[in-house]
Amino acid sequence: MPAAIIDTHTHVISPDRSRYPTAPLGGTQSDWSTQRPIPVEGLLAAMDEAGVSKAVVVQASSAYGHDNACVADSVERHRDRLAGVCSVDILAEDAVEQIRHWHGRGLAGFRLFTTGTTMPGQAGWIDDPRGFAAWALAQDLRLPIAIPLARSGQLRMLAVTAEERWPELPDVPTLAEAGYPQASNTIIYGLYGPAGLPSALVERINAGLSEWVARPATRQAILAQGLVPTGGPQPDFQATVHAELRRWAQVVRDAGIRPD
Repeated sequence: MPAAIIDTHTHVISPDRSRYPTAPLGGTQSDWSTQRPIPVEGLLAAMDEAGVSKAVVVQASSAYGHDNACVADSVERHRDRLAGVCSVDILAEDAVEQIRHWHGRGLAGFRLFTTGTTMPGQAGWIDDPRGFAAWALAQDLRLPIAIPLARSGQLRMLAVTAEERWPELPDVPTLAEAGYPQASNTIIYGLYGPAGLPSALVERINAGLSEWVARPATRQAILAQGLVPTGGPQPDFQATVHAELRRWAQVVRDAGIRPD
């Protein structure tokens, strides 16, 4: 039985501006949400075409701010395929009520927008006491929290999970170097297509993508996201994906993890 593919970071942008008005954090809407908006129906169609069975829909803070209605409504209509992550202002007086509200709407995690293309720099409120009640509630509800952090000096990195040191932070050791080789883990991004693509077309796409990844501007942009650009032959990528599937399938079996 083939392994299910789950996309852990997608967005939805509705064309219905009256029902879902935009209110981007920082006052500037992101280019991607303006130029490449996709409603939930389009997301599901793209998932079907790519063979993705389920996805996590993350609140588009650079389009809707902290109004998570579009994500909540999308997830509510398609709970069999979608899970949702909301965006919350933990310094707001009603932060706890907002977290309870969106959690009650079925959103399973929340995101703290501290930096991004529309809000460069790094927010300094992560350890603000006004947010402690929100942190405590997230712990009580067992909500995962995603926080984008820039290299601002506010945090000291102890290790990276990759097998090799990150080129942008060469002084930070890997977990293996720190004595925890079994904890090494790498997030892999790649380009996928429908099964049965002609090999000549696969090779052509792979060559073009590898050439694009090798460009200095592309490499710098990828490195700035905390990733390491690689590229390479399609069989190598396929072997890597299959190895990761085997590895994590064994973790699931050893831990007795079940989908329910």
